[in-house]
Amino acid sequence: MPRIVMKFGGTSMAGSERIRHVAGLVKREAERGNEVAVVVSAMAGETDRLIQFCREAASVYDPREYDVVVASGEQVTSGLLAITLQGMGLNAKSYMGWQLPIRASGHAAGLIEGIDAEVLEGVFRQSGIAVIPGFQGVTDRGDLATLGRGGSDTSAVALAAAMKADRCDIYTDVDGVYTTDPRIVPRARKLDRVTYEEMLELASVGAKVLQTRSVGLAMRYNMPLQVLSSFEDLPGTMIVGDDSIEDRNMERNVITGIAHDQNEAMVTLTGLADEPGTLARIFAPLAAANINVDMIVQSAHESGDGRVLTFTVPTASLAHAVAALEQAKEEIGFDEIRTNTDVVKVSAVGVGMRSNAGIAAKMFETLGARGINIIAITTSEIKVSVLIHEDYTELAVRVLHTAFGLDQD
Repeated sequence: MPRIVMKFGGTSMAGSERIRHVAGLVKREAERGNEVAVVVSAMAGETDRLIQFCREAASVYDPREYDVVVASGEQVTSGLLAITLQGMGLNAKSYMGWQLPIRASGHAAGLIEGIDAEVLEGVFRQSGIAVIPGFQGVTDRGDLATLGRGGSDTSAVALAAAMKADRCDIYTDVDGVYTTDPRIVPRARKLDRVTYEEMLELASVGAKVLQTRSVGLAMRYNMPLQVLSSFEDLPGTMIVGDDSIEDRNMERNVITGIAHDQNEAMVTLTGLADEPGTLARIFAPLAAANINVDMIVQSAHESGDGRVLTFTVPTASLAHAVAALEQAKEEIGFDEIRTNTDVVKVSAVGVGMRSNAGIAAKMFETLGARGINIIAITTSEIKVSVLIHEDYTELAVRVLHTAFGLDQD
């Protein structure tokens, strides 16, 4: 009997009517003879509302208590969906992260350490449907832990791997993965298939269809992912291994997609000593605070009285990053911290970069021709990312999409 995990995002769960629609999709899969586990997000906007409450309570809050607050959104939707499924005559029951359990480390952005699938096996033996709140687990001390924004995707893939599912379906408000955001570029194309590696890069640089960690998990366990629309009965996009994509024309498909990420904040430290160990003293406290650093640019100060270091962090982590650096100011040795949230990261992604030179040059020339200044650059084997002022976001995405031949005919 096929076994699948169905995950529904916040827009899919936004209100009773949509929850009833989701219940109908779950019922359809069960009636097809599939064993089904469902992972749900909080209602659209609910997590942001809960986070704002935490910020109003304290600018630098206790991560343990933050988890207690923000995990409540998914608990509400899992209970409501289970009630709705029961009303349709289905044997459904909700299971909190601690009841399985989903073992996690840390708070606010915890990592999944393991999942005991025996409870789920018992559910399937009784022809039941398990409804599980995404985004949450339990620490070895018995505390509730959350998995970071978008963590419901990670929950779904981890559960699919633990229960040896045949597929993990991610239902969202779009009908698949596009070459870029179709709200910015109406001529963007939906992709039938994308490799794990490409999706991993796209997710890491702002494509909001899937969370980065979920794609990494799927790649590790070779778990097929399918991105589908909750609202339209249309074919979606399969995320699979590179060997599952046949007849890939590297010459034509150099770039798979253009992504942008507005969740970037720039931090600049001035007056740094030009000596070994300076960078280690800066990034050690950030690592200890579990803050991810992305782009890094170091240069000599114009007046020659110290070096300047600029790097980016997620906007949500900016206050914590500044607090960690200020606390270590004496050890690091810097004059001042400057921050800027009026920036955006724009990226070009594609496995074809491996066999085609000049992608970065073409990207820089295209942006330069439109008067768009590049603040910072970072690259990988299949990605080039630039940091620019947020005012140029839509223009940059459009011109790059056209320059790399991604516009729909």
